[in-house]
Amino acid sequence: MPSEWTKKINLLSESATVAISDRARELQQSGVKVVNLGGGDPDFRTPSHIVEAGVNAINQGFTHYVSSKGIPELRKAITAKFQCDNNLVYDPDTEVIATAGGKLALFITLATIIEPGDEVLYFDPAWVSYEPMIQMLGGLPVGVHLHLEDNFALDADELKMRITSRTKAMILNSPNNPTGRVLTQNELNIVAKAAVEHDFWVLSDEIYEHIIYDDRQHISLATLPGMRDLTVTINGMSKAYAMTGWRLGYLGAPARLCEQILKVQQHVITCASSFVQIAGVAALQGSQICVDEMIAEYDRRRRFMTEELNTLPGVKCSLPEGTFYLFPQVNFRDMDSKALAKFMIEEAHVAVVPGEAFGKMGKHNIRLTFATSMANLRQAVEQMAAALNS
Repeated sequence: MPSEWTKKINLLSESATVAISDRARELQQSGVKVVNLGGGDPDFRTPSHIVEAGVNAINQGFTHYVSSKGIPELRKAITAKFQCDNNLVYDPDTEVIATAGGKLALFITLATIIEPGDEVLYFDPAWVSYEPMIQMLGGLPVGVHLHLEDNFALDADELKMRITSRTKAMILNSPNNPTGRVLTQNELNIVAKAAVEHDFWVLSDEIYEHIIYDDRQHISLATLPGMRDLTVTINGMSKAYAMTGWRLGYLGAPARLCEQILKVQQHVITCASSFVQIAGVAALQGSQICVDEMIAEYDRRRRFMTEELNTLPGVKCSLPEGTFYLFPQVNFRDMDSKALAKFMIEEAHVAVVPGEAFGKMGKHNIRLTFATSMANLRQAVEQMAAALNS
């Protein structure tokens, strides 16, 4: 009998965030009222001017194949955004690619730069899909440990210890999912120094760049000395514009690398959806007041949830610096994060993600989103309090 699937796929874990959301839906369909704090989908509707642009494009028949790198209007809007928001100058014809979501931008970049056996660094804790992506492509994921007691700050010696002659790339995510940390200038300097010294690529996942609090500033790694030619800057529309279902992302990279990434895009998906790209132009070129309003509401929610969680027995929660996630440490009946997440959904009827899904350094944590209504958040806290006090 031939093997039904490859060994590397057999070793992959399912997405914990998707699994939790699926379980929440199952309970809801059986009549159980579950507050789902497990996903990363904003509860806001996509702003009306963006929706209107997409609908108009469909009605006008803009529903066919377009250039694999993206329509010219979108690529120009992306380069203008890079220059205005990030102080990065890219050529819209040779250094920008529009993709079907930020996740695809990450995957096709990794597929372009790593060979089987190459090592790829990533922060631990990290978003659940980084490690599986590396594994699917035959690479070896290497976690750079970030510690709760240091507020998940990057340590130069820890990074240095993980670099070897096989290090080919590093994935950077700031603001960070799941910890909510925003990397400081000093931490970015540590990464830049290592990348230049050891000549490896850095994939800078900046999908949460606009969701940042307390007057902190997002700094794009590619702006640091020596890093423009070593960095792939990855972003998308999902989080800032509440466009998760539209699936539109983009990347900026040196022309020599973009040319190769584009080959992968052409064979994997051809192009991002045509009419969605028109909506993307409207998002980038239209008023940004909608973004400011969403962030102001997220700010209100993060303060409420952090304060409330810290009143619960055994819970210690830092105020996140960015994103719409909380990553509290929970000490309850000696449960690890998987057992605790199961307890929460089955007993408290609150869906959360076990911290272990984000890496070894999250084994005592759970991740919760506050990208939902205040009514849901209040209900979640009440149900969690009742369960933990039981």
